[in-house]
Amino acid sequence: MTVARPLIVIVGLALLWQAIAWLADLPPYILPGPIRVLEAYGAHGLRMLGHAGITLIEMVLGLLIGALLGASLALTLAYFRPVRPWLLPILVASQAVPVFALAPILVLWFGYGIASKVVMASLVIFFPVAAATFDGLRRTDIGWLDLAETMGASRWRRLRHVQIPAALPAFASGLRVAAAVAPIGAVVGEWVGSSAGLGYLMLQANGRMQIDVMFAALLMLAVIGVALYFAVDFGLKRAVPWLGEARAPNGGPTT
Repeated sequence: MTVARPLIVIVGLALLWQAIAWLADLPPYILPGPIRVLEAYGAHGLRMLGHAGITLIEMVLGLLIGALLGASLALTLAYFRPVRPWLLPILVASQAVPVFALAPILVLWFGYGIASKVVMASLVIFFPVAAATFDGLRRTDIGWLDLAETMGASRWRRLRHVQIPAALPAFASGLRVAAAVAPIGAVVGEWVGSSAGLGYLMLQANGRMQIDVMFAALLMLAVIGVALYFAVDFGLKRAVPWLGEARAPNGGPTT
């Protein structure tokens, strides 16, 4: 039944989409039906897979770099308290500037290749990981910290053996959010300037009024994003087993 439910949802949404296209009698250049989108996959599938591979690489590299930078900043803020008043405004300012405004600058600095897209994805991913991890580090149970201090643990040992393990659930939440927003940075970078990727393919299809190809690329991007999210979720559950969902005594999830 675990596999059947997503299939039922997908089929239901496809039928609703087709019904809207038929009942509204919309022309294909406004809203192509799912049948036309499937035909676009058949005609351009191999080319789409090539562009999807480029976008996936940008997303994965951006996720790795952004998560590493975000966790590193969170640890710095937690361990070196005097730097907090200096670094926290920078953390907030990194999200105050719209990502669309930064894209042309990053393309100018890093070129039209994959580097600018990876940097863009890293910037989008950086904030949720840093904010969630820092929040988890500073909300560690005070009793655990008092016990570690009583046992003579140094500040570094308290951070390593108490605060970091306690913050892992928050870090995992931030990483899941980051995986969900990873396509944003990669695609925005491709829209501004690129020669490959699903964002580039969508722009080319839009210029040629190939709306069915646009929808096909958009759906492929959604599939990649969902797959990346569940891959990250699966990896986190294996790496940190205590992150599993809490369950009521009868075996169902807690409310």
